[in-house]
Amino acid sequence: MAARMKIKKGDTVQVLTGKDKGSTGKVIAVYRETERVLVEGVNRVTRHTKAGQTARGSQTGGLVVQEAAIHVSNVQVVDPSDKKPTRIKTRVETVERDGRQKAVRTRVGVRSGKDL
Repeated sequence: MAARMKIKKGDTVQVLTGKDKGSTGKVIAVYRETERVLVEGVNRVTRHTKAGQTARGSQTGGLVVQEAAIHVSNVQVVDPSDKKPTRIKTRVETVERDGRQKAVRTRVGVRSGKDL
């Protein structure tokens, strides 16, 4: 069963530990099964790719530098109000629509209390 993660695609996060500690980037992808996230410009690795035929007949290969996934516990969402990393909590509000009560969940930064 995949874990529930508070970080979503498009969030701006800061790396807390590892070789890229302190750097920030935008989340490109979230992998819930392995509890990892792919962050733009963070954890860049060199991959050796084999030369292969493409649709147009050209051969591409060699060294490719690309981002690798990082564990979600090593990143925190950056609070837009003060540009510092913050934990996330969820605020549940009841809103009446079409005569019915509906629960609306909003992500809130713990540091400032403002919506993310």
